[in-house]
Amino acid sequence: MRRLRWASPGRERRLPKHPYRDTAIVYGVLAVLIVVLAYATGGDVVRALITAISVFIVATLWSWRTWRNRLRADRAGKKSAP
Repeated sequence: MRRLRWASPGRERRLPKHPYRDTAIVYGVLAVLIVVLAYATGGDVVRALITAISVFIVATLWSWRTWRNRLRADRAGKKSAP
């Protein structure tokens, strides 16, 4: 069985100037949005806060790990190039 494969468009994009800070800001805004939506809909704000903090930590750490690996790969590729 043949599988179709497409080139990943994300690999050709430039790296942001501050990838770690930008990632933390984006996930921080999303965490605040979770709490605000819970409050606006009458949900359990404490539970939403715990969930938002947990998701923020896990998502941020995962993204930072991905950025670190990508930055290392880019540096290794540049060092080996003549």
